[in-house]
Amino acid sequence: MKALTWHGRGDIRCDTVPDPKIEHGRDAIIKVTACAICGSDLHLMGGQMPSMEKGDILGHETMGEVVEVGKDNSKLKVGDRVIVPFTICCGECRQCKWGNWSCCERTNPNAEMQAKLLGFPSCGMFGYSHLTGGYAGGQAEYLRVPYADVGPVKVPEGLADEQVLFLTDVFPTGYMAAEHCEITPEDTIAVWGCGPVGLFAIKSALMLGAKRVIAVDSVPERLALARQAGAETIDSNEHAVHDALMEMTKGLGPDAVIDCVGMESHSAGSLLSRAAAAVQSTVSATERPYALNEAIIACRPGGIVSVPGVYSGPTAVMMGAFMNKGLTMKTGQTHMLRYMEPLMKRVQDGEIDPSFIITHRTTKLEDGPALYETFREKKDGCVKVVMKPHG
Repeated sequence: MKALTWHGRGDIRCDTVPDPKIEHGRDAIIKVTACAICGSDLHLMGGQMPSMEKGDILGHETMGEVVEVGKDNSKLKVGDRVIVPFTICCGECRQCKWGNWSCCERTNPNAEMQAKLLGFPSCGMFGYSHLTGGYAGGQAEYLRVPYADVGPVKVPEGLADEQVLFLTDVFPTGYMAAEHCEITPEDTIAVWGCGPVGLFAIKSALMLGAKRVIAVDSVPERLALARQAGAETIDSNEHAVHDALMEMTKGLGPDAVIDCVGMESHSAGSLLSRAAAAVQSTVSATERPYALNEAIIACRPGGIVSVPGVYSGPTAVMMGAFMNKGLTMKTGQTHMLRYMEPLMKRVQDGEIDPSFIITHRTTKLEDGPALYETFREKKDGCVKVVMKPHG
């Protein structure tokens, strides 16, 4: 089969690789009908995640049709149309039973490797380095789904692939980020980053009843989509973000802030540059969390900092501002199985059509490497790429 593979920093290829096979009785094989390039895939492309190996198959936003089922899997049958969460969960360990699906204790075969970095392992994940299990990803013609009697969710009749594909990651991720803000009807929520997760965080905050959402980005196309999603916007190329937020909130600041940028952030505002420089002068860090620190500085005292943005290593955080303002941080990989079916119901009910973020489509995996480049460089107004490997 054809698949998109990693061969080093900046080197994504479309290769011919062996077809996946059933390896365990709970497995299933799906024919991929739609998959997407995620912002966190760019961390792999940029060499920011350790433990990638040449030839690793990428991708963790995937759906398709079941073509083979393991002997111990009674949940699925051949012909079922399913969305596959990016997290792989056993459904039996204490974390799964607690509903902390992304903290599953059993599905990462490289748990010991990851525990050396994090203290404990997280769940296995599709196409996201050997730290998270080395599982083949779904930017391919076919995908093996381990523990397929737990994660995949069947798609009801009447919903198109593009309406449900993002339930595999970015829509639940944005929703959980907004839910972490404990929104009340008078709240103002500020969102850093208007990529796909940021756009869904905006939509979700408004669905959860926020009075205002203010979104920060520097890319015109993303700011335009944020406005269409219902947010007021700040162009960080044109304005000092902190000053703009204080003016827009009459000096009160946002009640909660969401960092949808993560490790890719860069400095834009003068206040943040000075603060970050002070931190960097005393702390050795592998990442430069400008968006996170800008959000911490902007958040009102007693507020909430929600972080769906991905970080992989030591990070220099404005802990003085965080502690002295009495802030609370909520973060984590998304507990997908909490959200997939409830959010699918919102799609069915017409509350939201997640396909609004799609800007680029292809039916050829061979286009994938060039589309990775387009997405990374934010060229051609690229916000979200969807690939349909079988046309």
